[in-house]
Amino acid sequence: MCIRDDDSAFVLARTKWFVPLCDVEVGEAVGLHTTLDWISNQQFDNVDFVLDCKRVVDCVNSSVDDSSEFRCTIGACKQLLEDRFQNSHIEFIRRQTNMVAHELAQAVLLILAPILLMMYLHVFDIF
Repeated sequence: MCIRDDDSAFVLARTKWFVPLCDVEVGEAVGLHTTLDWISNQQFDNVDFVLDCKRVVDCVNSSVDDSSEFRCTIGACKQLLEDRFQNSHIEFIRRQTNMVAHELAQAVLLILAPILLMMYLHVFDIF
């Protein structure tokens, strides 16, 4: 998650790891919900959110609803947007344009790799 100002200059970033593993689109929707909650707690308003997952953007901006895990998460995102971000919107950008967020996520994985390996080895009693 990256926050940029009106001139697209970097302001603040955060990353979050969550388990269990899930479908990519569900993970993207959970990521949006986490971001909305974090930005709300920072007391920002009038925020333009950009995502590189077109399906999440399209679903947030549509009125289609069902009871799948993905749609329930999208519904929670819509509720946060309605309750806390009246003058904000969500738009799609290509992944190539959103490289800062992806590089931040990769850096976190590199930092966490030794920790995750140790957890894996411990769970399976390899040591």
